[in-house]
Amino acid sequence: MTSPRAIADCHLYLCTPDRPDLASFVTACIAGGVDVVQLRDKHLEAKPLLARARLAASVCADHGVPFILNDRPDLALEVAADGVHVGQDDAPAALARRIVGSDAIVGLSTHGPADLAGATDPSGHELSNISYLSAGPVEPTPTKPGRPGTGLDYLRLATATSPVPVFITGGVTPEKIPTLAGYGARHFVVVRFLTEAPHPTQAARALRDAIDGIPT
Repeated sequence: MTSPRAIADCHLYLCTPDRPDLASFVTACIAGGVDVVQLRDKHLEAKPLLARARLAASVCADHGVPFILNDRPDLALEVAADGVHVGQDDAPAALARRIVGSDAIVGLSTHGPADLAGATDPSGHELSNISYLSAGPVEPTPTKPGRPGTGLDYLRLATATSPVPVFITGGVTPEKIPTLAGYGARHFVVVRFLTEAPHPTQAARALRDAIDGIPT
């Protein structure tokens, strides 16, 4: 077991639902270059979610990769996750921070300028509790049904103004990474390109190579 890296040093973020091969799938993605993992499953009840989160957390800990649990700061605390990710309609980041503690990672979803302003306002209560933001989805995606794409202009705004790392979501593929990088993206959340890949390690390596090819 090795210590997880800081979230600012992570660039390829796997967000996955539970699946029968969760441990081997996460291991394969990490082998290809994934450096932070989130378990996001909206269907599991608390007890089975705890069991699956413990499994994923163990795999991530063995590889020194931060493990994030979606939506449930209480369960994140219970499984000793490295952090929790909350959405605009979930527990406030300030509450999540109180539950998981001062050293944990707290991520917050943003979907437009109003969300961004609320999260990063220095006079508000959220910014001091947030470790990173996600921005998107840049384009509509089946993983966020009914949510329109934010477009590239929001990506540029978020990456230019946020004082914490911004992870871009929504249809990220190796081919799109150079364009996204041109709008300021340096941190990427990937779902389908990895979860639907017949060879997850190869898919993760293709993403990693594209990210590593971004000019510094």
